[in-house]
Amino acid sequence: MFGKRTKGLIAAAALACLGVVSATSATAGETISGAGATFPYPVYAKWAEKYAHETGVKMNYQSIGSGGGIKQIKAKTVDFGASDAPLTAEELNKAGLMQFPMVMGGVVPVVNVPGIPHGKLRLSGDLLADIFLGKIKHWDDSRIAAENPGIKLPKKSITVVHRADGSGTTWIFTNYLSKVSSQWKEKVGNNKSVSWPAGVGGKGNEGVASYVKRIKGSIGYVEYAYALQNKMNHVNLRNQAGHYVAPTSENFKAAAANADWSHAPGFYMVLTDQPGAKSWPITGATFILVYKDQEKPATGRAVLKFFDWAYHHGDSMAQKLDYVPMPANVVSLVEHTWKKEIKGSNGEAVWQGK
Repeated sequence: MFGKRTKGLIAAAALACLGVVSATSATAGETISGAGATFPYPVYAKWAEKYAHETGVKMNYQSIGSGGGIKQIKAKTVDFGASDAPLTAEELNKAGLMQFPMVMGGVVPVVNVPGIPHGKLRLSGDLLADIFLGKIKHWDDSRIAAENPGIKLPKKSITVVHRADGSGTTWIFTNYLSKVSSQWKEKVGNNKSVSWPAGVGGKGNEGVASYVKRIKGSIGYVEYAYALQNKMNHVNLRNQAGHYVAPTSENFKAAAANADWSHAPGFYMVLTDQPGAKSWPITGATFILVYKDQEKPATGRAVLKFFDWAYHHGDSMAQKLDYVPMPANVVSLVEHTWKKEIKGSNGEAVWQGK
């Protein structure tokens, strides 16, 4: 199951990183600003709280969705953007950006269905896709029943809950559905925003979690930390190996085990529907976006110092929220790339190491 969590963990951590942010108001060594993905918000909040306590440097982060984060970094209104949908090397070069992965985690289907035991509902990928396509309309449908012998399913209408904003969580989720359902791939596709065939939309992981908690008979998808914090009933999914698996950090690690970041141009990596008996099928990394040419090298250096600190001192905080830290060899590769690619106006490397 989900395990013990300190009450109000995310809410308390959020105090460290809420606020109005703008790159023009950031002072190097005092405040850095970012915006984007809600997927990593819980761990970024914890890191910001601890980092401010240790260094006096504040990190203000707007949890507005990956689409918003990409827009804001391109508009240069923040010091860094954050996205769960990785940009291709071509997209990065066109915008003059570099991306690097910070942590990995899982996207989790969650339900609010009276009578279904906590953590017991089992679904295959194609069945999940057909629910979100609106093809399966009631919880006692014969296909759901066939995958859940021994569970008494109610004759209750299904309400699909999805993201209303441009979202990297949606990108990861629809990437998975496009891999396991040809009909989903043809009719809806894979993107941060899609034309949903059914359901109601909530803003952010927070909004989806709130709707699912309120609507009886609902199913949605959220980043795992939101499922934990809200004590939500998760779905077990059948993975590529044919095993029904639960969303756990161990199973997220299994999905990420074969990732070869050294041969990923621009650190572009997709971790959905990976092989392996334990692999959670909707696993993904979350990324930071910064400019290769830094107009304010001191601010750029402050951003990199924060993420360097997170790489080397933030693993335990990430693990407590069931994120998977990046392996040491990947961290080394990322920081080598910082030195090589991120330059100041004088052409010198912004990152010189610790």
